[in-house]
Amino acid sequence: MPAGDVETFHQDGQWHNRIEGEKGTSGSFKTKCEATEAGREQARRLQREHIIRNENGQIGERNSYGHDPRNVPG
Repeated sequence: MPAGDVETFHQDGQWHNRIEGEKGTSGSFKTKCEATEAGREQARRLQREHIIRNENGQIGERNSYGHDPRNVPG
């Protein structure tokens, strides 16, 4: 995951968001939906990629908001 991307993940019974390369998280949430919404808004504001992990840690979804490093139309 490149530095600055926003990641939504599950840990210790809570859902969290963090920005890659920074210490700590930007809050904890009771549900994945709440964490995903907050992470999405953060990624949009920063124009970064949002990586949403499943409870088992695997990537379930990726979305790019502004800065897409690939040169692929669409």
